[in-house]
Order: sequence, then C-alpha cells, then structure tokens
Amino acid sequence: MVSRILTATLLSMATSVSAGGLKDIEHVVLFMQENRAFDHYFGTMSGVRGFSDPNVQCNPSTGLNTFQQKVNDGLSTQATSLLPFYINYLGRANWTAASQCASDNTAMSWTHFKRQDLPLHFALAEGWTLADMYQDGVIASTSPNRVTWMSGSINCPGGPQTPDQGGIVTDNSEGPGCESPGLNCEPLYWKTVPEFHEDAGVLWMVYQDEDNFGDDLLIDSFYQYQNPPADSPLTMYGASHPGLDKFYSDAAVGTLPQVSWIVGPAELSEHATYGPQDGAWLQKKILEAVVNGAAYNETLLMISYDETGGWSDHVTPFHSPSGTAGEWIEDPYGAVNHTYTGPGFRVPFTIISPWTRGGHVFTEHADHTSQILFMEEWLETLGYEGVRTTEIPAWRRAHMSNLVSAFDFDNPDYSIPLLPVIPTPSTNSSENYNAASVCELLYGHYGPPIPYGPENEALDPSTLSEEGFKSVRGYLTEGRYLVFEMNGYTLTNPSPNATDFVATKARLNHEDKKQRWVVHATGGTATDGGSGAGSFNVSSAVDGRWVKSDTSLGKGVSGAETYRIEDFGNGKGYTLVKENGKYLTIDGNGMVDIVGTAPAAGSKIWSVTYIPEVREHYGSRLMLCDRS
Repeated sequence: MVSRILTATLLSMATSVSAGGLKDIEHVVLFMQENRAFDHYFGTMSGVRGFSDPNVQCNPSTGLNTFQQKVNDGLSTQATSLLPFYINYLGRANWTAASQCASDNTAMSWTHFKRQDLPLHFALAEGWTLADMYQDGVIASTSPNRVTWMSGSINCPGGPQTPDQGGIVTDNSEGPGCESPGLNCEPLYWKTVPEFHEDAGVLWMVYQDEDNFGDDLLIDSFYQYQNPPADSPLTMYGASHPGLDKFYSDAAVGTLPQVSWIVGPAELSEHATYGPQDGAWLQKKILEAVVNGAAYNETLLMISYDETGGWSDHVTPFHSPSGTAGEWIEDPYGAVNHTYTGPGFRVPFTIISPWTRGGHVFTEHADHTSQILFMEEWLETLGYEGVRTTEIPAWRRAHMSNLVSAFDFDNPDYSIPLLPVIPTPSTNSSENYNAASVCELLYGHYGPPIPYGPENEALDPSTLSEEGFKSVRGYLTEGRYLVFEMNGYTLTNPSPNATDFVATKARLNHEDKKQRWVVHATGGTATDGGSGAGSFNVSSAVDGRWVKSDTSLGKGVSGAETYRIEDFGNGKGYTLVKENGKYLTIDGNGMVDIVGTAPAAGSKIWSVTYIPEVREHYGSRLMLCDRS
C-alpha cells in the first residue's frame, strides 16, 4: 500500500502543471446508490426532460402518452389511467415522514418527490451537472446492473463473452450454479474493469464497510475475487473492506487512488424502504470528503443509481435494433418474448467536479458503461495502455456516451455551492442505522392511498414542474424546450402570423415563449459519444409551426428542414448546420444569416421550463399524441 500511495503522490506532482483537458483529472470517484428512477426524483426539476417533456412518447394503439398509465378494474373502478402524483400529496407531517420508507409496490411506483423532500439531491444537481438521459445498464435488478458497472457486460449471447464464462445475468441470484441452463450461471469468469486497470498500472480501490448490502459484485459474482491469495491486488483492493472512513481520510490528505469505487451500507443506500434522506446524508459525507479534500481541484465524483427498483420513468428506453448481437435475448421467463436487455430506464446521474460546476443538463444517451468509457478516454490521455476493456458489447460501445462532452476544461470553477443541512441518520443502542425500521414500525411502507379518479386523470403533468432553465452540454436529444442564443440574440418566432423567424435580444431568464423551440429527431440523432451531433426537425413553441427552407416557418412537418446540431465540446457551444451544409448564424447586430463557413464561436443552448406557456401553446398535455 505504501508504494501505491507514493505512486499516487508522484502522479499528482507530475500532472499538476497540465491544463485544459482530461489530463487535469487525477482522481475519479464512482459512487452508486440503489433503486431510484429519474422522474421519481427529478421529474419536477426545471430545464430537464421531466414532466414538461414536449416530445412525450405515445402508444399509437391507445392514443395515451407515457404519463397516462393504464388502470384496470383490479386496481380501481374509478379511473382508466393514472398520472404521476406527488408522494406527499396529502400534505401532513406524518405522510411526509412515512414517504421516506414507502415501497414501490403496484401503483405507488408512479409517485414522485419534490425539491423540499430531496434538498441535497437538488443542490448537487443544480450546483454541478445532472444527466437527464442516463439509463441503467439492464432492464433488470441490482446484480445485473452492478455487474455491468464493474465489467461492462452481462454476457448476453452474441457479445464478447462465451457461455462457459457464466450464463447471462438477469437477476440477483448470485449462485453458485445456474438458475436454468445458460441462465444466471455463477460464478462469472470474464475480466472486470479493475483487472484492466491493475494490468495497466492504474491505482484503484473499492471502498466499503463490512455492511455493503451485497453490492460489491466483484466479490459476489466473479470467480477471480472469491478466493485469491491474501496478497493479490484483487484481494487487497477489490475483495477487502477498508471502510468508508478510509475513503474520507484518503480524500482529506489527497491520497485517493486514481479510481475509487464506493459501495455504501444497506441502510444508507436509498433502496426502498431505506429513505432518500439517509442516502442524502451519505452523499453529502462523500461529497464533502471530496470537495474539502486536498485534491478536489483534480477530482471527479460521479453519483449514479444501479436501477429504478420499480419506481417510474416516462421515457421509453433508448436501445438497439431488434436482434443486435450482445443486446437481445428470448425472455427466459416467457413474459415479453424477444426483447432487448438494455439500456434500461433513466436513473439519476450527477457529475461533480470543477469542470461541471454551474447547473448544467447533460443530454447525451448514456448508461453504466459510459462510466467505463469515460475512464478509458481519460486514462489513455494520461498515457496508459491496455485500459480499453474488451468485454463491452459492440453496440453499447458505439452508441453510449463517453461523458467527455459534459466537461468544460477551459473554465474550471473551484467554488462550492452552499449545501443544505441533512439530519444524521438515527441509530439504535448498538449504533446500527435504524431509520427504516422505525419508519416502518410507525407508518408501514405502503405510502398514501393512490389518488385514482377524475382529478388525477385531468392532471396536466407539466404543472408539476418548477420553472427555470439550465445550460445544455453534450449532443442534443429530444425532450426539452430550447433557446438558441448567439452574440446576445436568440432565434425567435415573432408572432403566429410571421412568415419567417428572426433574432431578438436574449432574455436573462429565457422566459419569452417566442424564443423557445422543440427539436424532433429525424433518425440521425447522435448516438456516439464522439460524434457530437444529431439531426432534427425544429418546431416553434409559440404555435407549433416548423422551420422550413432558409428562415421560413410553416404548418405541418412535410417540407421541414433537417438541421444537424453539432456540439463543439468543452463548453464551446453548438452550430446549426442546414441540409445544404451551410450554417445558421446570428451576427452581432441581431441579423439571422446563412453562411458557408462555420462560425468561430458556437451558439449557447438553454433548456427551459415555463409552465403557463406550455399550456397556452399546446393546451392539455393529454392531447399531445399527434402534433403533425
């Protein structure tokens, strides 16, 4: 261990003079919590793809959008659909306390929290960068997702592994043996990410206490970590239990390894019925260790969740085409037949560092393999060889973001936002955390009664959202109202009778509905972390008219021009490229122009949420299934 600490210190000294890129990072900390969905936590947040999604997806056979979950007579005879509802809608103190230990049983899955319930989660997301298209790796439970997090694969047929390396991992049955032939066969025998790091000379450590909720899948699933020699690096750094106090002390003095994985205790994991408030306390402890530590200026912390745990999200998962090798299976349980394994539903993902400070929304398609892809790019930039794992399926490697575009390395911000006070979790006489058991004893774990009926069915989901905006980072995906700004002006639809769009002075809070646009993917949406661009038609949030040739506006998607919206990366902005290869620009006098060469500086894009304007434009959200 002494030699590893000395190596870390020397690396810190050697790289501290570099600036403006991935080389500025010396430590990456990966912390994964349990079982929460994006909408469940952040659906109300402004500037993200939440309850005000202008591209809400629809079921053509029913005419219902994905906010309207069908209700059968077995659930209620008072309604045919259920829309998202606030978990503390009854408003009394007891219900607020009870929601901490509510479980995601049946229709309770469709609940959501608000800012007042998750002050630390919101503070981290708005202090740094929140990803709103980050998906879990597998539409399944904890173990498959944490196996993906640590290795990049679940051994789906057609992927890099062979059947004799362990059957496809679809659930939490950690063996030994097989659930059935070729299914959940453990132990697993393929190479994990820490092994690639070890072979390349990268310093790494899994920080965990003895109580790790069984979430270190290196120990629980992979053969090579289960009985290695005591002096093996796999034992010392992966299958040991150094404790979270060890992480706090290492962060304080700047001796963290280059890569740290953190596995927390069960009671602080946020897995229902363990409460978000107790998980927030642990998140703050880890965050404060990082930002107050000796090496924060060179440290990146990523906070993710392994899977949704059954809590709801309204976005249909972005996934591979049918039959893609290493991605699709015949459902061994016979429920959905031929199906993709992942990526799954959206889960919260926050990126904390000096280069992601400022309340941005990162919009690229990402999943748990994205954390691996990021480390590959980073470590190769530092000169390491052999860190690119061979275990990630080809489609996943080609189509998941490597997260690099979330960062602005030219303009780091080392300040720390003011963070809320989070109560220390309660303990029993043996000093074991007991908040969940106390909560269940007092309130049960079923939450409030489900609000079936006309009032819920008439709900406009956009009214659940807060108002405000975030700056966009990464290539664009659908799901937000956008403002395009260049040289202090923004693209504007001046009136419902206007034949052309123009540019008008940018507004400080981006609240003018005439300056808001919606992008619609044409099938050329960027799916490669390195491509930085996607292809879209664009419509106005004023009247739904489409951008057509040059600067004209017209009804109907027919004839709408396709724009390639390209991200310069590193916080440098975007270009809007027309079908003819020319660029849409706004000059310093506010004149819209079409030019043949790319502008020297890109436009800023803001993701905005202003609820009354949504209703004024579109009326009821329940009528949005056809906007052609």
